[in-house]
Amino acid sequence: MNAPQMKNQEGLFVSGHRACPGCGMAIAVRHILETAGRDVIVVTPTGCLETISSPFGYSCWGVPWIHHLFENAPAIATGIAAALKAQKREGERVLVIGGDGSTFDIGFGALSGMLDLGDDVLYICADNAAYMNTGGQRSGATMTYAATTTHPSGRQSMGKPQMKKPLPAIVAAHGAPYVATASVGYLKDLGKKVKKAMQYHGSRYIQIDTTCTSGWGFPADRTMEVARLGVNCGLVPLFEMEEGEVTGVRKIRKRVPVTEYLKAQGRFKHLVKGDRGENEVRELQAIADQNIEKYGLLSRAEEK
Repeated sequence: MNAPQMKNQEGLFVSGHRACPGCGMAIAVRHILETAGRDVIVVTPTGCLETISSPFGYSCWGVPWIHHLFENAPAIATGIAAALKAQKREGERVLVIGGDGSTFDIGFGALSGMLDLGDDVLYICADNAAYMNTGGQRSGATMTYAATTTHPSGRQSMGKPQMKKPLPAIVAAHGAPYVATASVGYLKDLGKKVKKAMQYHGSRYIQIDTTCTSGWGFPADRTMEVARLGVNCGLVPLFEMEEGEVTGVRKIRKRVPVTEYLKAQGRFKHLVKGDRGENEVRELQAIADQNIEKYGLLSRAEEK
């Protein structure tokens, strides 16, 4: 399908993209744009989203969209925001939708600069927890003990040993007026947070847990299930921060043990096959428990 035909379809991120079946990122992007509306300019660094949505001669985008280098999404976005301000185009807003590689790692310095200046940009990270576009290498967003192509499991390795970088807290420490985490497993919650972020001005940040069928190792028809398991075990806490303070959380209505989340994915199979990963599973359960306590994630029914 060529680009002119696709522009005639309804929707702002339309079918015809080349994402894997069950791609959490593609689902998230469609819902982001449904909420943000047509009056946005989207900036996307190199990564899965750029690759699947814009091969030469094709486009899935129904809004102005710019692809650029891996490391400079915040710089490009702030330049656009400055141009809109100079032209008095107050009705148009700027979004960055990038992956965790460009956000947590390669573009982290530029992101810090944007946050420091408080430029009027909503930065959204579609976090699939590795460099999926180039083969599944670990990133700063990769969950502890997940197997990646650069930290494979084996006799001398239990996967990535480092903790996931606490980027929402780092962004909040820069003074961002609105920071939130979301999950593709809970699309109404995601839409609510995008809508709220659009009401603010200045540098804002939303981090979305976007399940990846190929990189995480689960069937395409379990995308939503795996995402919800991550939330309901406590490893993926969903919260909002305004002016540096936690102002809202999505409660866990039916808590599940971390092992249910791990067993659903190939990237953690080395932890749950046999008893070799018992210590690592206990550590991950402890991380989940700490998240639940820190953010007060349990509903009243679960607390009982």
